[in-house]
Amino acid sequence: MRIGELAQRTDTSPRLLRYYEEQGLIRVQRCANGYRDYDEALVDQVAHIRGLLDAGLSTRIIKQILPCLNEPSEIHFADATPEIIATLEGHRDRLAERVALLTRNHDAIAAYVGALKQCALGVEREGAGV
Repeated sequence: MRIGELAQRTDTSPRLLRYYEEQGLIRVQRCANGYRDYDEALVDQVAHIRGLLDAGLSTRIIKQILPCLNEPSEIHFADATPEIIATLEGHRDRLAERVALLTRNHDAIAAYVGALKQCALGVEREGAGV
């Protein structure tokens, strides 16, 4: 696919996609005419990259983590300094807090929607004379 389609499908600017390529976060094939040809798998990979960036990780750390998302056995131990491990643990803990918050929000919205449906059913029954 072309860069415009990937940009649209991932809600990411073409400029940012080229930056991801420059940083080694995505690998892009080139056509004979020199145009970039983006693989379908990059849609999910860009989503992973954006999520990790939103979590506060640097592109340097993301580059190390990305292979593990597809193939957990591809762990790069050479750069695993105590500082990087501490950074990742901090991000992991913040993500766990966000997941817990999102789960609570999801459950509250689900309960609210359920109550609204029950209320709507009651109104429909009253209107039907049941």
